Amino acid sequence: MNVFLQSARRLRAMLLAALVAPAFAGIGLTTVEPIGQDHPVTVFYPTAAADQMLRVGPFTLPLARDATPARGNGRLIVISHGSGGGPWVHANLARTLVDAGFVVAVPQHRGDSYGDDGTPGPDSWKLRPAEVSHAIDAVGRDARFAPLVSLDRVGIYGMSAGGHTALSMAGGSWSPGNFLRHCEAHIAEDFNACVGLATRQTGGVLDGLKRQIALGVLRMKFDDDSLQVHNDARVAAVVASVPAAADFDMTSLAAPRVPLGLVTAGHDAWLAPRFHSDRVLAACKPCEHVADLPTAGHGALLSPLPPGLMGLAGDLLNDPPGFDRSVLPEVDRRITAFFVKHLGVVDPS
Repeated sequence: MNVFLQSARRLRAMLLAALVAPAFAGIGLTTVEPIGQDHPVTVFYPTAAADQMLRVGPFTLPLARDATPARGNGRLIVISHGSGGGPWVHANLARTLVDAGFVVAVPQHRGDSYGDDGTPGPDSWKLRPAEVSHAIDAVGRDARFAPLVSLDRVGIYGMSAGGHTALSMAGGSWSPGNFLRHCEAHIAEDFNACVGLATRQTGGVLDGLKRQIALGVLRMKFDDDSLQVHNDARVAAVVASVPAAADFDMTSLAAPRVPLGLVTAGHDAWLAPRFHSDRVLAACKPCEHVADLPTAGHGALLSPLPPGLMGLAGDLLNDPPGFDRSVLPEVDRRITAFFVKHLGVVDPS
């Protein structure tokens, strides 16, 4: 019996590998119509068309614009970008996911994305989970993709503020009031998480004044203790990379409603790990530590990394000395393997 079970497991693994093995000439790129007031959703997908070098944002990437989609593994992944971000900084992960057969959708979050960056932080975090659900709806309504994906088991990936979104999609609850109390208690140690790119601490005599001004603004904006909760039954697996997490009720993440994976960076200067990713790992015993990058900074999971980052943004996002980006393809493969494991594939018949 043991021999029979081992053979069956090997056969099942071989069939799974065959179903998700890369068999596509290129990576398609298109947009789908948004839902309501949302921005258009960028979609990467399998295609038989060959890639062409395309200029997208600050990057030139090999993609097949508006090519005819090919059937992949029948599953959808939604990527939630970080603060001020967009689809292109996750293009390398999207390519790895598409090579495994996934369709990948990236909504542009209102108020906290490139070209629309007026309300970062909790104001945007309230909107993001619904925008992820809308992105799933938008792909399902598009005639090109509706026959190719099953939306009963969708994966969510998010980085930084997108990691906050991912934790929400996994069943976590948070409040603006929790964010305020965290900053009141730890603004000196987690200043960048509380203040963002508005200013920096320098170790000088003005740091105390900066903290007091920042807390005054935060107290005016974020005194709401209403728990923010979002549930989408279609979501079946989640990965959160370097997530903003200090404002979550950690009991809500102790037993996530779906498999939850974490990617962490030991030298994260934007979201101090001990207040964010480390707290999630400590609270969530069933969580899977998909990858740990002990020498990486916050921007390691931006791949490709935007060129020419200067000033405070450069200090927080550029790689610290000693970090080797050659490890990132393996991280992308581990994230992809997590989704293959927990979402499975759709029988093409």
